[in-house]
Amino acid sequence: MFSLGLSLAIRDFTYAVQKWQSVGAGLLGQLILLPILGAAVVLVFGLPPTLAIGLLILAFSPGGITSNAVVFAVRGNVALSVVLTSVASLITVLSTPYLIGLSLDYFMTDATAPQFSVIDTIKRLFQMTVLPVTIGMIIHHFIPDFALRLVHWLRPAALIVLICVIGFSIYVSADLVWQNIAKAGPAVFALNILAMALGLGLARIFRLGERDSVTIGIEVGIQNATVATFLTMAVMNDIILAVIPTLYGVIMLANAFLFAQLWRSKKLPWLFGQSSSATGQV
Repeated sequence: MFSLGLSLAIRDFTYAVQKWQSVGAGLLGQLILLPILGAAVVLVFGLPPTLAIGLLILAFSPGGITSNAVVFAVRGNVALSVVLTSVASLITVLSTPYLIGLSLDYFMTDATAPQFSVIDTIKRLFQMTVLPVTIGMIIHHFIPDFALRLVHWLRPAALIVLICVIGFSIYVSADLVWQNIAKAGPAVFALNILAMALGLGLARIFRLGERDSVTIGIEVGIQNATVATFLTMAVMNDIILAVIPTLYGVIMLANAFLFAQLWRSKKLPWLFGQSSSATGQV
């Protein structure tokens, strides 16, 4: 989040107005349709309460610096990716705790639900997202050259942090992951594939260009597994809930690599919308 702030300036948010179709499509997919998709996957696969909550927490945690790194690697629209991640991160500070509270009320009783406070979780997410982004933006404003040098090193470091978090989660919950992989694996894979397809579908509906289309596909398909793992293990103190974010972190990176290969190969041009000269190109 700090590295995200280092690459942001206040003027960048005017991009949301100038490119309202692309930004609107991305936010619609991340903040509204993705939670609905997550709930549909939970119901279709009949997940037990703990796995259902874990999957929904993941669906409530869109974006993240990892999606920016993937978009950068595939030469998508990095400006769009950064704006979507930053705006979604600010909004989900409030929306994610509220949606988690509703999910716990629906799937669990007071006796089985882990301890959870909406207000405390908002505070923790604020510390994890809004605060470091703001500090990064301040540095970008006053020392722009230093900020750009830091971003060069921190963007790949953020991906390493994600891999370390996933690796640690696998290490401490290996038995639980193995016990639940038959139930959770297909649901996690389906959510990731359907989320990327949802992003591409929205791009087609909004008649966006290729780079914007692939960017929205990645943004909607790659969730903030680090935040989801943090919420399940540190905030809710329930390692069983971390099974889904752990699996998803592995699967989303593998599918993102495949997605990038398809994009680079240009073998499926219809998958990513119009030509590079089409509307929405930057």
